[in-house]
Amino acid sequence: MKNDHSDKKTGTSRRQFVEGGIATLAALHATGVSAQGLPLPKSPVALNIIDVGGALALLQKPLENYRDAKKNLVSRMTFIKAPAPELPGKIKAMQEANRVDIDLVIGGLDALAAGIDQNLWVKLFPDHAASLPDPAKILMPAALDMHNLGSGQGMCVVYYPSGPLLEYMPARVKQVPTTAEELLAWAKQNPNRFLYARPANSGPGRTWIMGLPYLLGDKDPKDPVNGWDKTWAYLKELGQYVEYYPTGTGATMKEFGDGSRDIIISTTGWDINPRVLGIVPKEAKIQTLKGFHWVSDAQYMYVPKGVSNDKLAVVLDLISHTMTPQQQAFTYDEGYFYPGPAVKDVPLSMAPESSQKAIAEYGRPEYADLIANNKIEVPLTPDKMVLAFRRWDEEVGTKRAK
Repeated sequence: MKNDHSDKKTGTSRRQFVEGGIATLAALHATGVSAQGLPLPKSPVALNIIDVGGALALLQKPLENYRDAKKNLVSRMTFIKAPAPELPGKIKAMQEANRVDIDLVIGGLDALAAGIDQNLWVKLFPDHAASLPDPAKILMPAALDMHNLGSGQGMCVVYYPSGPLLEYMPARVKQVPTTAEELLAWAKQNPNRFLYARPANSGPGRTWIMGLPYLLGDKDPKDPVNGWDKTWAYLKELGQYVEYYPTGTGATMKEFGDGSRDIIISTTGWDINPRVLGIVPKEAKIQTLKGFHWVSDAQYMYVPKGVSNDKLAVVLDLISHTMTPQQQAFTYDEGYFYPGPAVKDVPLSMAPESSQKAIAEYGRPEYADLIANNKIEVPLTPDKMVLAFRRWDEEVGTKRAK
């Protein structure tokens, strides 16, 4: 999947869209105080932003629009990337040394959960609610459910129903599995041709393990410790036919695209975007399994404790900016997190022309029906997600780690 948004898409419509967004933003923010919250600084600050979930692909343009419109507040903006599992330790070490030089994190529920567990993040709600839009008023219902999982320590900024979906090559998979049992039988007959990535660092990977309890009729899909007996047994058995577990989803797409694997675990965005980019052939297909429930996913913005008040005031203002419909429209991107916007009333027609074109060509008409007619579940709560990742790493992943 793409690592940055160094855009080749510089058509007129894109430029007009960006310039219009900047003009609107400049008009909106002609004040010197972040909405009754912390006072904004008198001179511009440099912001270091770390991406641990790949969402910079969706958010870099809105972030840069803010920087370009608010030169009085931002002198420069630096983007860094890191794997989600490495982030909590990195932040904790900075906090212990009293030198926090990451001002904003963009990441999924995995890193947010691990940081909540270790008390690493600023409590955005209710502590800084005065400086931020009200999530209950602006977010779509399913995105609000995801937002509420973050215990007030993250703002849900992009959302999608996610998966788990099987993605397969029709030329190589003649009998497509339609149940979890059929997938297991297929994997047994075709060893090393099925793949998914480590759940602690993969949206499709974690969606897969959280979706399985619904597919298998397990006791309690929301309790990975006492309610997933069938799920853990299934994952271990399936693991006998999995060559190894990559550390991230990108590797699964590459191996699927080059013909090393025939079936992988995917999501709406991971299905569309690698086909747009040519990593996966356009003719790849998707399949849901019997008993399918969506397990939704989101990306959040969260702030490490220890960021100075001057920077925090600007970061809060920046988060508010990314939640406006004009900036949310960029999150359609090229289907990476399909649909993308977390905010209500942001139709595809608001997105740049390049996004509309990519989704028209590589999107799937069946997604509208699947989203409308299947239950959308929220993922595990952060504390339970941490336990599920740990158990998967110890009981499933260690057997095949590479």
